[in-house]
Amino acid sequence: MPSLPAPPAPLLVLGLLLLGARAARGAGPEPPALPIRSEKEPLPVRGSAGCSFGGKVYALDETWHPDLGEPFGVMRCVLCACEAPQWGRRGRGPGRVSCKNIKPECPALTCGQPFQLPGHCCQTCPQERSNPRQQTPGLTFEYPRDPEHRSYSDRGEPGAEEDRARADGHSDFVALLTGPRSQAVARARVSLLRSSLRFSISYQRLARPSRVRFSDSTGSVLFEHPAVPTQDGLVCGVWRAVPRLSLRLLRAEQLHVALVTPTHPSGEVWGPLIRHRALAAETFSAILTLEDSQKQGIGGIALLTLSDTEDSLHFLLLFRGLLEPKNGALAQVPVKLQILHQEQLLRELQANVSAQDPGFAEVLPNLTVQEMDWLVLGELQMALERAGGPELRISGHMAARQSCDVLQSVLCGADALIPVQTGAAGSASLELLGNGSLIYQIQVVGTSSEVITMTLETKPQRRDERTVLCHMTGLQTGGHMAVGVCSGIGARGAHMLLQNELFLNVGTKDFPEGELRGHVAALPYSGHSARHDTLPVPLAGALVLPRVQSQAAGHAWLSLDTHCHLHYEVLLAGLGGSEQGTVTAHLLGPPGMPGPRRLLKGFYGPEAQGVVKDLEPELLRHLAQGTASLLITTKGSPRGELRGQVHIANQCQVGGLRLAAVGAEGARARLPGAPHALAAVLPSSPAGPAPDAPAPAKPGGLGRPRDPNMCFFEGQQRPHGARWAPNYDPLCSLCTCQRRTVICDPVVCPPPSCPHPVQAQNQCCPVCPQKQDGRDLPGLPRSRDPGEGCYFDGDRSWRAAGTRWHPVVPPFGLIKCAVCTCKGGTGEVHCEKVQCPRLSCAQPVRTNPTDCCKQCPVVVSAAHPQLGDPMQADGPRGCRFAGQWFPDSQSWHPSVPPFGEMSCITCRCGAGVPHCERNDCSLPLSCGSGKEGRCCSHCTPRRPGLETRTVPQLEKEAEGS
Repeated sequence: MPSLPAPPAPLLVLGLLLLGARAARGAGPEPPALPIRSEKEPLPVRGSAGCSFGGKVYALDETWHPDLGEPFGVMRCVLCACEAPQWGRRGRGPGRVSCKNIKPECPALTCGQPFQLPGHCCQTCPQERSNPRQQTPGLTFEYPRDPEHRSYSDRGEPGAEEDRARADGHSDFVALLTGPRSQAVARARVSLLRSSLRFSISYQRLARPSRVRFSDSTGSVLFEHPAVPTQDGLVCGVWRAVPRLSLRLLRAEQLHVALVTPTHPSGEVWGPLIRHRALAAETFSAILTLEDSQKQGIGGIALLTLSDTEDSLHFLLLFRGLLEPKNGALAQVPVKLQILHQEQLLRELQANVSAQDPGFAEVLPNLTVQEMDWLVLGELQMALERAGGPELRISGHMAARQSCDVLQSVLCGADALIPVQTGAAGSASLELLGNGSLIYQIQVVGTSSEVITMTLETKPQRRDERTVLCHMTGLQTGGHMAVGVCSGIGARGAHMLLQNELFLNVGTKDFPEGELRGHVAALPYSGHSARHDTLPVPLAGALVLPRVQSQAAGHAWLSLDTHCHLHYEVLLAGLGGSEQGTVTAHLLGPPGMPGPRRLLKGFYGPEAQGVVKDLEPELLRHLAQGTASLLITTKGSPRGELRGQVHIANQCQVGGLRLAAVGAEGARARLPGAPHALAAVLPSSPAGPAPDAPAPAKPGGLGRPRDPNMCFFEGQQRPHGARWAPNYDPLCSLCTCQRRTVICDPVVCPPPSCPHPVQAQNQCCPVCPQKQDGRDLPGLPRSRDPGEGCYFDGDRSWRAAGTRWHPVVPPFGLIKCAVCTCKGGTGEVHCEKVQCPRLSCAQPVRTNPTDCCKQCPVVVSAAHPQLGDPMQADGPRGCRFAGQWFPDSQSWHPSVPPFGEMSCITCRCGAGVPHCERNDCSLPLSCGSGKEGRCCSHCTPRRPGLETRTVPQLEKEAEGS
């Protein structure tokens, strides 16, 4: 694209994290930590820049509040950042995560009784929430959920807005797209979610675009994405792992987006992305195009929303090309705005705008009932022209905001007005059309009795005061599926729907007030096409064998691409937060039947998504026959909390190499029936086995039992005793499978003997130039120099010079009572027995059965421990926590570097396993407002000298007296 003309600017984990950052490759005083990572921890794409933390990948310079899981939760007073590595080329390789305590940065408060807002670190004075800024009359905007009620036209202070966006991990941008050689107008809405840009672009008067292009202000292309419209006039896409430079351009509002068409390969329309507060509240929109003129490069967009307290329409209008600046003058130019219905004038406004910054905000107060109806039907028209100027006029119809996001809801018993535990679940998919009609598809499984009502409601102020916007009809035979259209939710209902303020309620005969209830929310676009083509698979406790009376529920989208790779996305509700611990998702065959069981992901929170590339042929056959199961397990239900039946029609070849005769778009998990909401009634019986599905074959037959000692790592299964180079570091690490445990050893590079070592392309450690041409050793996959490493016959692997490791000796496995060292000068391997120190404690413990030496559970002061027999007697088990040993039944407060002791968390050692929980500070104080302590508030003593002693202390004093 040519250079663009400058358009007018319309727990412990934190402490370990500091040690787990990857050190520079080379010699150092301390060996790096073992890079063992679980399957739930995603890794940045090799060669890309970013950090991995808590199951998520973050871009360089991105910040977030860490979630340490139970019982710590989200550490609001801790801010973590992904920093660029200090070694290697800048912008390449994994970044380094650093965290700091931001509580000392909280401002000093002058009020007497500050309080803590949920989700905030610093305390707040009550009067600060009721002191709105004074705004100019006529330009104020009632910003929903914003205690300061900032102006709709105020783009905000960049620093404050950026801090808020980083804290939430989400920020929105908008762009008006026009071109000097086109009458087309487009509007791009971009959301930055962690390190991905998700964009929805709507356009008018434009041929179907071929690509979406992102560039800087000079026209240099940064990223391109194929334009695949999901519907007429709407293009969706995701830019994943956005580079740091592009993020800086975005935050500086110097990132441009363009639509490329076959007739305009350099871009037909484009514009800069800007941040604006109006995006968070926008529920209606309009694209304004030129009327009755052949001029080009003229257009506008409008962002509209309804007031939460009255029927007033607030809007922001951005336009380009309508005003022609003369001699660089910044004088205000009068414009006229009209609101029309079928060419009949309803309202007219006057405003003054600058030719250098065309755009203004206004309010249409007190809309009538008829105007509200016309608004939701998309029949109100907005027209803008220059007052007393040339005959140039742009106009467009106002309608509900178009988006690539998916409106959905998971209905569970935990969210019912009166929570119930029946094992039932509900799943809903909704679509809001431009004329205000709401298409819905609702699935219900496992209810205790017949479904009698399905309603769309607002959040009740009281349990007996429910506002129903729509009664869902079209309940099909069997009472488990409802498909229909709600046409009377009105402009207020559409506004609340797009603001995520509505709920679905399902009443049954046994629970007429509601057995299931779910929050209707927009799911950000992810690129998973199954969301738009098929219904999700409901996940219910009633489908688990035996039935689980769970109050949770969920649904999932699954699909197979043309390479037979499984794409999945799981959403859960009603699990109760971090106390559930790790949630796991498995794909397996029919319940109770032997067969393969594939772990998809272990995760915290209510959602998970990913890709499985090497699905077993037997599971592919179950997917084709509709007998596959998606099983969700939790800490409370390790055998299964939720289950759903998955059917994906496919003809994948054995080994999952290719998807045949299913279509270029791939196969998707589907319920019987057509994907469109208004399709015919879905049959109730699942499809049978595909007659032409190839029968998968395995060596030894399908009934051959699997090795219970196999390991699963990086999406692949490894037999016991196998050795391989991991994908995340194929040159500088070696992994082994030892009885379902993967052990990865890093390579420690010795200091080079020359002043200017070089880094060879296929070697881990830097070498001296004269040693690059080494001779080959028999049986090695690559040419190696004996002076640079050793070949160990025990596990037939190559070790770099200076490496120390526990040897693997088949068939005995890993020997932790021996340590081998590679002598770089001679290429010899020297192994010696580990000598355990003689322990002075009476009951030493071995925390792990595979450990060689035992240790005392408490610190023993011994100046010179003597060496003795390495095999000591067994004793009571202790706990290893944060690098320290604690005896059985001991309690302590964990320490999280660099923030010190966590006084609100208490850990206890039981049977060799540490258990931590947060102190309960919810009990009210009998003395009213107490004194703030280290963790919980406590009552101030009334008399000086009054002591508070525990029961054991009193009993001890009684015995002494």
